[in-house]
Amino acid sequence: MARICVYLGSREGNSPAFRQATNQLGRTLAERGHTLVYGGARVGLMGELANAALEAGGEVIGVMPDHLVEREQAHFGLSELIRVRNMHERKATMAANADAFIALPGGIGTLEELFEIWTWGYLGLHEKPMGLLNIDEFYSPLLNFLDSTVNHGFLASPTREMLLDAPSPHDLLEALEAKL
Repeated sequence: MARICVYLGSREGNSPAFRQATNQLGRTLAERGHTLVYGGARVGLMGELANAALEAGGEVIGVMPDHLVEREQAHFGLSELIRVRNMHERKATMAANADAFIALPGGIGTLEELFEIWTWGYLGLHEKPMGLLNIDEFYSPLLNFLDSTVNHGFLASPTREMLLDAPSPHDLLEALEAKL
């Protein structure tokens, strides 16, 4: 099966729907035999996702820079925790260990990771599928903006279509698996 890299918040957010969908994604990844690759934290949605996958018998690989391990953010119950020197090495290591990418709700770190991996795909540095889990329409304003960038001529339609989106973990995994 595939290694799925998930970008998501180190906070839980305000909606219980975020936590519920995150748990569902973690369980579903494990049940489908996929390995979770993520940022290695024990806190927020990140910890929820890892715990759900582990509890369902899944393999979970975390990648975390030393400075965050030292701040006691690391999840030490993972199948594997890869320690790296910095955030750049973290993103490269996560990408190298992934066959596909998913972004759940999160803050600036999640968005930065998503846009970097999407840009890498656009530049031809990988051909791995990518998608947004649009829980509770969290990403709807961003998706509308991206569609607007196409309409204004700043983003080509094929580039926009590289970024899949779905409202449920099941639907998003189906779409990603069809492209693997």
